[in-house]
Amino acid sequence: MRIGGKLSQFPFFHLLCSMNISLNRYLEQFARDKRVELLQQKLLQRTRYVCICLEDIYQSQNASAALRTCEALGIQDIHIIEDKNKYQINPMVVKGSVKWLNLYKYNSPQPSYDAVKYLKNQGYRIVATSPCGNNSALEDFDITKGKTAVFFGNEYSGISDTVRKNADEFITIPMFGFVESFNISVSAAIILHHLVMKLRKSGISWQLSEDEQNQIMLQWLRTTVRSADKIIEQYETLNKHTENNKINDE
Repeated sequence: MRIGGKLSQFPFFHLLCSMNISLNRYLEQFARDKRVELLQQKLLQRTRYVCICLEDIYQSQNASAALRTCEALGIQDIHIIEDKNKYQINPMVVKGSVKWLNLYKYNSPQPSYDAVKYLKNQGYRIVATSPCGNNSALEDFDITKGKTAVFFGNEYSGISDTVRKNADEFITIPMFGFVESFNISVSAAIILHHLVMKLRKSGISWQLSEDEQNQIMLQWLRTTVRSADKIIEQYETLNKHTENNKINDE
């Protein structure tokens, strides 16, 4: 049974202190059962096999819509390059989805280069989206070749020369009208939905590792449980007390 209410009213401090209970399990005592079950279910649908990188996006509603798409599709990590334009959230568009995601920002003198370098070091292939050139059509993209970081350029100039020169592959969405490109939020929705569906139908191990699940669960619990920071502080105090008792017993 989970216990709600104020920390001072929680009746099992000494019991928990004597148990080897994780911080996640401790925080779960202060959340409703149905809420914890929902978080656990969503964790099983999360992936880091595909991530996205938004390069110097100008309009906040476009970046926010892309984040909302990622959350809906179970994509956990979003990388944001801030060169000329600082990333801003549009709360009317993002609808609270940011608190369930991991955002990584790059705003150094060479932010695009740093993002590419970091993602390649993490084992991702750099896949740039572009409507021009000899690109692979979206339906021909091979998701089984390895982890994929999809780069979306800004609304005016597209991907930067840095990304273009360092990209491992390029993909495009087939179009049949006069316009030369989709809006970035539309492009992100089409591409990511297609890739995630391919991923889920493949035999690839795309889910989070146990350690990753535990880390993200803690992140989510901190946004879900009221007064989480105070509860964590109490947990650390109890753990310290337990360790001291063990030392004294020895």
